[in-house]
Amino acid sequence: MERKVKGMTYRKRVAFLMFVDSMIVLTAIFISNFILAPTGNPFTSFLFVSSITLLIGHHLFAYYFKLYKKVWQYASVSELLGIAKAVTITIVLTAVVQLVFFQAISLRTLAITWMMHILLIGGSRFSWRLFRDQYIKPNIDKKKTLIIGAGAGGTMVARQLQQSQESDLRPVAFIDDDLAKQNLEILDLPVVGGISEIERVVNRERIEQIIIAIPSLSREKINSIFNECSKTKARTQILPRIEDIMSGKVSVSQFRDVEVEDLLGRDPVDLDIDGIEKYIKGNTILVTGAGGSIGSEVCRQIAKFSPSELVLLGHGENSIYSIEMELKRNAPQLNVSTEIADIQDREKIFSIMKTRKPSVIFHAAAHKHVPLMERNPEEAVKNNVIGTRNVAEAASEAKVNTFVMISTDKAVNPTSVMGATKRIAEMIIQHMDMVSNTRFVAVRFGNVLGSRGSVIPLFKEQIQAGGPVTVTDPKMVRYFMTIPEASRLVLQAGALAEGGEVFVLDMGEPVKIVDLARNLIKLSGFTEDEIPIVFTGMRPGEKMFEELLSDDEVHNEQVYPKIYRGKTPPVNINVTFDLVERFQEEDRDCLRKELLDIANFRVSELKHLVQ
Repeated sequence: MERKVKGMTYRKRVAFLMFVDSMIVLTAIFISNFILAPTGNPFTSFLFVSSITLLIGHHLFAYYFKLYKKVWQYASVSELLGIAKAVTITIVLTAVVQLVFFQAISLRTLAITWMMHILLIGGSRFSWRLFRDQYIKPNIDKKKTLIIGAGAGGTMVARQLQQSQESDLRPVAFIDDDLAKQNLEILDLPVVGGISEIERVVNRERIEQIIIAIPSLSREKINSIFNECSKTKARTQILPRIEDIMSGKVSVSQFRDVEVEDLLGRDPVDLDIDGIEKYIKGNTILVTGAGGSIGSEVCRQIAKFSPSELVLLGHGENSIYSIEMELKRNAPQLNVSTEIADIQDREKIFSIMKTRKPSVIFHAAAHKHVPLMERNPEEAVKNNVIGTRNVAEAASEAKVNTFVMISTDKAVNPTSVMGATKRIAEMIIQHMDMVSNTRFVAVRFGNVLGSRGSVIPLFKEQIQAGGPVTVTDPKMVRYFMTIPEASRLVLQAGALAEGGEVFVLDMGEPVKIVDLARNLIKLSGFTEDEIPIVFTGMRPGEKMFEELLSDDEVHNEQVYPKIYRGKTPPVNINVTFDLVERFQEEDRDCLRKELLDIANFRVSELKHLVQ
């Protein structure tokens, strides 16, 4: 079956182009000869041999430089260079033939022929592009588009949009902070100003679409640009990641909406691949809470380092099944095992550790929802405290090499039951490191974008329901990080573990929750008039702001980019163990108070709590 090219078969297309080129070649040499000798005999053997040589040479070199395979509606400088090469070599070949057969070269005739040859061949090709651009694809119904960035990415976007018949976008101008580019034109599009002038340009030009086309942008710069774009009513999209374009996953014209991760995430840190691989590759790795948002991402990251076995431990069968199927689909070579178990079931946890004999444990299982744990403090104790103790002591007995517990910034000077129980879990880990040969460490970080306990899914649901979006307080701030970044840094902390540390991940600058809500409303295509924000007041256990280290834990040493090691103050573990023995005897209010007392007070102040 013959290949189709825009309604014409490939062979017919080549035949048509060869016929056009043949007419052009013969016309060029005969006109050149006529210009130089208007009264001479045009049918000489010299002219005949030269014409045949030009004709054969042109088709040979046109084939060699693939001129008949070019899609000329997208013709550019590279196609013009191909024409110039083919024509020039053909003229040189003709000069050689003239010298061999006639011992003379008609330089003036060949020079004029060369110029006419290039003009006519190039004109015949580029005329189709000019005709298509001007008449075939009218811009009347296309959205006027402003491109942010007049560099390689922006130029690539503009050219693609100009050439695409399917796109409904028409580029009209560039924005770029580079003063050397401003007031100039690129691809016939003016560079009309810098980032600060986005609002003015959008209003003046009646822009309907904005494309951010700077692949190398930092997160802070994206945020800054988006803030300017959000002052307008134009839809804002962003260029796909450059690695996705280069790998062919997406086209340069497949723009995506700006996501909240673009605005709040940070530039990724390079990991110590060798260090991580050293303690994971070829070893059995067990992850508790493997079906959760953090635990499942930790599993995805571990899979890249070829463990001998990855054991997924969790209480919810559906979430464990989901991550198991995903890993088997995406990493078929990985040996994945599952254990459906509750970390509160001490006997079952000890049995699993004895059977599986993991080398490394990542402990991600925990209750994390602050308001729910305020109302159910006994469940927080069961899962976050007793469950952690069960897994830690089972790990010690099974001679696990490294135990990494995932903690939270809410464990610092906690005001909530959830934060208090996570701080007490850290105390247990610190104690276990002192009495065991297993290296026990904790990794502490703030809110994670898209996790089940994050405010972002709630905001999205409220926006989809038509609002309002509920924010507790206009001054409330939180730290944020993406799930993949947090999980990668957890693995890195495991490689740095010596035992007893509380590693703290650098969360960057805190973000106002109300600003997050406003960004999500804008990203969803609404305004605050359409989706209002309502302030509901702080909930029990909440703080106005979170901390990553308490005053007596602060340690300035950065052990790895974005990872700090906090000091570990001494703890009285007997107080914790005493509470574990009798917590069910306390009513909820007393239990809540005692948890906060244990988590916030130091050794000297805790003695009165010991029975």
